[in-house]
Amino acid sequence: MVNKGKKINLDLWFRAKKRIPKGNMFYSKHPDRFLPYGWPTYFKSAQGIKIKDYNSIEYLDFSMMGIGTNVLGYANSKVDSAVKKIIDKGTMSTLNCFEEVELSETLTHIHKWADMCHYTRTGGEANSVAVRIARAATNKTNIAVCGYHGWHDWYIASNLNNKNNLNIHLLKGITTKGVQKNLKNTCFTFEYNNFENFKKIVEEKNVGIVKMEVIRNIYPNNNFLEKIRNYTLKNNIILIFDECTTGFRQSFGGIHKKFKIEPDIVIFGKALSNGYPINAIVGKKEIMTEAKNSFISSTYWSDRIGPVAALATIKEMKKIKSWKLTVKQGKKIKKGIKQISDFYKLKLELYGLDSIINFKFENNNQIYKTLITQEMLKRKILANTSVYVSTEHKDVLINKYLDNLSQVFKEIVKIEDGMDYRKLLKHNIVQDGFSRLN
Repeated sequence: MVNKGKKINLDLWFRAKKRIPKGNMFYSKHPDRFLPYGWPTYFKSAQGIKIKDYNSIEYLDFSMMGIGTNVLGYANSKVDSAVKKIIDKGTMSTLNCFEEVELSETLTHIHKWADMCHYTRTGGEANSVAVRIARAATNKTNIAVCGYHGWHDWYIASNLNNKNNLNIHLLKGITTKGVQKNLKNTCFTFEYNNFENFKKIVEEKNVGIVKMEVIRNIYPNNNFLEKIRNYTLKNNIILIFDECTTGFRQSFGGIHKKFKIEPDIVIFGKALSNGYPINAIVGKKEIMTEAKNSFISSTYWSDRIGPVAALATIKEMKKIKSWKLTVKQGKKIKKGIKQISDFYKLKLELYGLDSIINFKFENNNQIYKTLITQEMLKRKILANTSVYVSTEHKDVLINKYLDNLSQVFKEIVKIEDGMDYRKLLKHNIVQDGFSRLN
């Protein structure tokens, strides 16, 4: 029998699917990605790391934290206060907001190699704008990519060459339906930490732009980033770092600063404004000025809230040294997960940044991932096999998460010992990779 709380959430979800294709706006927030027909799906309020659903059940978020947006926690008082003040003064007018100038000065001060900025409101837009500017600045059109860079045609076109090209960069099984076929042979993928593969792609495909994440799940080795930077400089190739996910998480600014590698363009999003829509394309003057020669324009890119939120977020991050806090707390979570898995003799791999933790089981990963979400929900904790750490993940909450996770791992051991997982799992197994959503 369906309990009242679950029924409320499902009723809302069924209403959504009648009017919204796929049911929602963001693939990563689709409930089938967490717990099919069991995930709360909608929130009424969010504060710190606490989220309240439409049945007024309050959960601790040890999952995606807005899919990486809220590094200072939900509804941060300093950021929200700055936004509320500016709302009373107006957020949009015929004239421009000066805060975008202040933000540009701030970002180029943090990244002294850069001179100019351009803004969008989403990461996919920012990646597309960066590519457009880079293509305007070079005589070459072809681009080599490594990592996840959004949903736009220029990027998904990589799978026109081979339907599996993006499997290790995005999600397995990404289709090219709706993507212009004449974009084939314009975007090519290369393997992270494989310089020879990179060099081969760039030389054979006449590449003029290299676009990559500095780090996704593994760290660079054998001077991989240095080799790429040296090669692109030597061959007059534009290097773009996509730091929509990694920016301001483990350093004050881009994580590329920790490796002392300066790109030609860097992209920031997510943590930049603690939940308010803005993304920044930051780059060198000789490249960024080419934006004047290409038509790149959108009404709500001139909105005032984004820059105000970003300025307030940067100020607060600098004040409390948020990147140090998230790394410190992330290491505690990683250590705790490792200790629990060792205690129960469960084989799993921990990977990713200290502030963006991922783990994967050697056996039955999707089954165990689904079971974790199911059982942690019973304990009023949002969880799966990823934790985006915020400054609000305090010790007492981390201990609560680990104590409850230990109890779930104890259930996993039963399956390892031969129990039929269906006796424990009450929902469909969460999907892996891209597939048609229900």
